[in-house]
Amino acid sequence: MGRIIAISNQKGGVGKTTTAISLSGCFSKLNYSVLLVDMDPQGNASRGMGLDPTSIRKNIFDVLAQNLDVNKIIKRTQIKGVDVLPSNLKLATLESVTNNVEKPFNLLKEALNQLNKSYDFIIIDCPPSLGLLNLNSLCAADSVIIPVQCEYYAMEAVAQILSSISKIQKEYNHDLEILGFLLTMYDSRIKLATEVTTEIRGLFREKTFVTQIPRNISLAEAAFYGKPINIFRPKATGSLAYISLAKEILNNE
Repeated sequence: MGRIIAISNQKGGVGKTTTAISLSGCFSKLNYSVLLVDMDPQGNASRGMGLDPTSIRKNIFDVLAQNLDVNKIIKRTQIKGVDVLPSNLKLATLESVTNNVEKPFNLLKEALNQLNKSYDFIIIDCPPSLGLLNLNSLCAADSVIIPVQCEYYAMEAVAQILSSISKIQKEYNHDLEILGFLLTMYDSRIKLATEVTTEIRGLFREKTFVTQIPRNISLAEAAFYGKPINIFRPKATGSLAYISLAKEILNNE
């Protein structure tokens, strides 16, 4: 089925969706096939790949809540080698409609086990929460990347997600590993960014990616135009950083 990587941090605005979209595009550029799973009801990962979640009749909610065939929900994108399992606001109601399900935390894992097509990577864009959607994502994943924005309160967010991951490893997914902490929105001109970087690397040296993602306007523009950064602006610093990250992940396999 391929390697399943969740991009998770319960704190919003740290670069989860940007990382999910950009990594998917960069793996594709390196000739790997990718399924991008949008587990955020906002549907931004779907939009970032050029899809309009509001115009898609059936999405991942229907797979998880109504047991629809996941293979019929997957959408092709304009990027060769990248497919998307889209979402929209309906996904936010999943918890309320699965009260009677015996193991609601395994819904996504069971759905991915039904895939007919083989992918090299399955990238899951997690929502900014620690609820059922995030739990499903981490139960289905082999590993997790934790984006950490170089700003105030970064360490508080790290402590919370580590606590959540530890619980999931003990109770639900014993094989889940932390692939690495990813420092995002880094600006060397800002003293706090350097301090946060130093602190994270000091605490999690072996689990922090060498690659840092810079603060780069092209990343926001790429999302607006519905394209991964490596397609939208290949030579932008953000594009070069995510290509570097993709290669770092491949080299660590």
